[in-house]
Amino acid sequence: MTVTVRFAPSPTGHIHIGNSRPALFNWLFARKNGGAFILRFDDTDLERSKAEYAESIETDLRWLGIQPDRIERQSERVASYDAAAQKLKDAGLLYPCYETPDELERRRSRQRALGRPPVYDRAGLKQSDEERAAFEAEGRKPHWRFVLPNHDGDPFQTRRTDVSWTDLCRGEQAVDLASLSDPVLIRADGTYLYTLPSIVDDIDMGVTHVIRGEDHVANTGVQIAIFEALDAKAPVFGHHNLLTTRDGEGLSKRKGALSIGSLREAGLEPMAVASLAVLTGTSQAVEPVPAMEQLVEKFDLSNVSRSSAKFDPEELKSLNARLVHDLPFEAVRDRLASLGIDPTETFWNTVRGNCETVCAAAAYWQIVDGSIEGKIEDEDREFLSKARDLLPEGDITVESWPAWTNALKAETGRKGRALFMPLRRVLTGLDHGPDMKDMLPLIGRQNILDRLP
Repeated sequence: MTVTVRFAPSPTGHIHIGNSRPALFNWLFARKNGGAFILRFDDTDLERSKAEYAESIETDLRWLGIQPDRIERQSERVASYDAAAQKLKDAGLLYPCYETPDELERRRSRQRALGRPPVYDRAGLKQSDEERAAFEAEGRKPHWRFVLPNHDGDPFQTRRTDVSWTDLCRGEQAVDLASLSDPVLIRADGTYLYTLPSIVDDIDMGVTHVIRGEDHVANTGVQIAIFEALDAKAPVFGHHNLLTTRDGEGLSKRKGALSIGSLREAGLEPMAVASLAVLTGTSQAVEPVPAMEQLVEKFDLSNVSRSSAKFDPEELKSLNARLVHDLPFEAVRDRLASLGIDPTETFWNTVRGNCETVCAAAAYWQIVDGSIEGKIEDEDREFLSKARDLLPEGDITVESWPAWTNALKAETGRKGRALFMPLRRVLTGLDHGPDMKDMLPLIGRQNILDRLP
């Protein structure tokens, strides 16, 4: 059996770091098992689905390192869903219901007031052809519900019916179908909710494993029942914990919270995002993993915790910085050039330890090859004038800084911060940064002289 998984986003907005978690889980699972990854757009909602969102999702996934083996669009497969719906109708498993949303809500409110669970009472199944015709004459259009197999022949006499499965993340799971309402599969306007198209696609595309968020656990029992009603074997399921912010707030695609695009534009490394999205909420340490191949090796669904996967967005900066500090020159040469930097290995090795992002190197390039406004305190002006006189002759090398500061120390009596900080401030405009011993040769004699008073 070839492992086949899918990630099925709705192209109704930009994906965020929370969405990237199931995408990465599925991708890593496929790669670890020599399988295939399908990117399948749930774009049957034609009003809200946009081509530009689909394009941005593809771009974001590829930036993360996810290369789909296949791309499918549900909007192109409606005929398959129609055929499956007809099969269920012919079997008496899909029935029309004419209640309006307000009527259904009032009915649920009454049930709750009586202390009963707000489960749909299958009133639609009791309606005669004449009653349905009367509703049609009023202009009502039906929505269609699937009859759950939670009875022994009489759908109005339900019994406990546990559907169980071995979950890749959560172990043995069970859902009692008698506790659930018959799910709506087709809206009154004739469009499909996600459930039936997803199941039909999983069957037709040979999906063997469905790995998704824990918010779908309750749906799984229903979906297994529909798989069986369509004479198909359900895939293996895995439900992982959801990525949330530290205060437990969920992430929203529509709000654009921590969107992958915004993280990319902020200069973050894809592996910093992938490392956090995958390792948070597992038994493994959240640490920067430099390459996807290594993340594949670390990935194990059995390590996913049952508790929430909370993270602090500030962790991304820390992970990113640790990755950047270890990036070799060849990995960043072209990116530095795109920032207007004429890169050398010496420059990168000097500044990378102080860069949270690769693009942060541009500020240090300005110090090296541009004009900056140095900081000069009044009490340091005489000291800096003396520094100009004592600047070592000849080429500026890594030995120039200790020779210069030792001469200044002997001449002025200054030491420590009082000695080093005025020089750093006037030459770089910063209070902190790379080792001045290494920066000085990059800045060069002429820039040093131009910046000293």
